[in-house]
Amino acid sequence: MLSGEDLDTMLSQLLRVGGIKAAVIASRDGLLIRAMLPEAKGHEKTLAAMSATMLGAAETVMIEIGKGVPDSVIVDSKNGRMIAIGAGKRAILVGLTEEDATLGLALVELEKVAKELREKL
Repeated sequence: MLSGEDLDTMLSQLLRVGGIKAAVIASRDGLLIRAMLPEAKGHEKTLAAMSATMLGAAETVMIEIGKGVPDSVIVDSKNGRMIAIGAGKRAILVGLTEEDATLGLALVELEKVAKELREKL
């Protein structure tokens, strides 16, 4: 089992990746587990809850239409992206990027952390 300090270390490593400016670990039912949101303090619980809902809905739709479970859900806006990735049966990982962040690099780094969460949570 991972400690709070272990989770903080994982999130802080993500924030060192170019373009990732915030990260959240949430339960599949939307409860906040851990967050690092330097620019969005006070919104951690909302981001956790809404991201879990969004990822769950996307998974339901994709399974229903026979396309399988999605690897991630990406929301684009003019000011950045929100990337939600399943991290096993218990958790999700969400990253917020800057508008000019390299999507490929962000996805690779988020997937590394999601894999570790899958294995250890």
